[in-house]
This record gives sequence, C-alpha cells and structure tokens, in this order.
Amino acid sequence: MQHLRIVFMGTPEFATESLKALLNAGANIVGVITAPDKPAGRGRKLKPSPVKEFADKKGLTVLQPEKLKDPVFLEELRALKADLQVVVAFRMLPEAVWNMPPKGTFNLHASLLPEYRGAAPINWAVINGEKKTGVTTFFLKHEIDTGDIIFQEEVPITEEDNAGSVHDKLMETGAQLVVKTVDAVAENKVEPVAQPQKELKPAPKIFKENCRIDWLQKSEKVHNLVRGLSPYPAAWTNIVLPGKTPVSVKILKTEKSHSDRLKQGEVYSDGKNIILAGTGSGDLKIHELQIAGKKRMSAEDFLRGNKLEPGTYFE
Repeated sequence: MQHLRIVFMGTPEFATESLKALLNAGANIVGVITAPDKPAGRGRKLKPSPVKEFADKKGLTVLQPEKLKDPVFLEELRALKADLQVVVAFRMLPEAVWNMPPKGTFNLHASLLPEYRGAAPINWAVINGEKKTGVTTFFLKHEIDTGDIIFQEEVPITEEDNAGSVHDKLMETGAQLVVKTVDAVAENKVEPVAQPQKELKPAPKIFKENCRIDWLQKSEKVHNLVRGLSPYPAAWTNIVLPGKTPVSVKILKTEKSHSDRLKQGEVYSDGKNIILAGTGSGDLKIHELQIAGKKRMSAEDFLRGNKLEPGTYFE
C-alpha cells in the first residue's frame, strides 16, 4: 500500500481510529480533509476535530474547507495527486471530489449495507433490537450509501451493549477493514458487488422527538430505545411529582424487570436504590438517569437527594 498516495477524509473519533490504523500499516497519507474548527465550551473557543488533532500530531497536511465545491479547495485537493481517497464519518461529497482520484473513493459505513443506510446506523440497529450489525466498505457513487460493496465484517450486539459500546466495537473493526480494503485496492484485488435491491431498514438522522419515551410501548421496546440512545443523545421523558411542575429527565440505563404491576408511566421506588417504571407490558428497572441541568447518576445516588412519592409518574 506504500506506493498509493492516499487522501483521508473524516471528522470524529470514529474516523481517527481508521487514520491511525492506516498510518500504522505504513500507508502514504498525503492529505487529510476534515471539518473546520468549531466554537466549543463556555468560552466558545475554536476547537479542532479529533481527526485534525491527531493529524497535526503526526505532521500531516490538513485541509478544512467550508464548501467542498469551492474551486480553491478543489485545486488544493487536486494538487495532492491522490491515487485513492478514503472517507470515514465525514459528509456527503460532490462528484467533483469523489470522482477525482484514478482508483476512486471508498467509504466506511457503520452497518451491514444495504441495511441501515443513513446518518445514525448504530443507534437504529440497537433501537430495533438487532442481534448483530457490522461495517461495510464501498465505492462512492451519486446516491448516498448505495455504492458497490468491497468488504463487510459482522459484529454481534449483546444484551449488555448500548450505542456507545457498539460504536467502539465498530470503530475498531472498521479501522481494520479500512486497512484491508486499501491493501486490496493497492494489489488490484478488489471485486466490488452491487448492493441487493430489497425493502430496507433506514437509519435517518435522530431528532429530539425520536428520543422521547412512549410509556405505552412494551418494556423491551422502551429498553432498546434507551440502549440505542445511550450515552448520546439519550432517551428522555418528563417526571411529574405530585403537585410539582414536570421536569425533563434523561434515562440512560434500564433493565427489564420480571414484574408487571405498574400502569404505563407509573413510578415506584423503595427510596433507597430501586426505581421501577411501568410500560405497556412489563416494568422497567431504571439504573441510571440525569435530571435536566444535573450530572448523570445511578438510581441510588438519585434517590439520596430526591424523594419519589406515591403518585409520581413519567409522561
């Protein structure tokens, strides 16, 4: 792979692992494209992306275009004379970018394509109660996430997993798949396969309304929603104490209970370490939660400072 001139495109930590793996494998990374620095924190100081931070430490050339169709950027990209472009967790590319290198541009997607095309494949796989997911490398073309598949690798989703733990597993597996794909391209051993045409489970961007818990749903559905949105952006609901104004609360970890004694949204607590909530079928034990404006805490820590009186409910 050393003879290939590679441009890498990515922004978050998920992409950093792939860039690191390529460098460790001896890849010739001639340029890194990432998002512009963004204001962050109370001081709103400009903060670089995780990919830029890593690339700077390694002394790599970094470009941060505002617009990918900007003629100045396109000229800078062309000047890097890439043979291949590798995209991991970046943004939609115009054809002028993905069609530039002679060996094409491939993307790493965090699902077993064609299932879960879209912006949030990890979240939706867990929300839907899947037992497995995986990573896919594929060549880019016009329609998003539809290009010909190069390689795939399956990853199991266990009962204990949430979106965060699945993210980390896919990040590591994906990094190795990126290296495998670059090796195959370098040795001209790639035989891409068209994605099958069938009815698919989508993975659209997640908005706040997708994250609100519907306590009329069965306990397993609510439990999977919590898992699929933890640690971020987190499932939420309103907690209503008798005579008090509703307060927003994030539910971050639950466990299916063997009991089925509570009404939908009804809350029971022993005042020490147990919080139970009723659903459309079965009760859920709540292990971790976060009141708006407060830190994340265990049920036990929460109950030290908050009394859940009879008549408390989630809505």
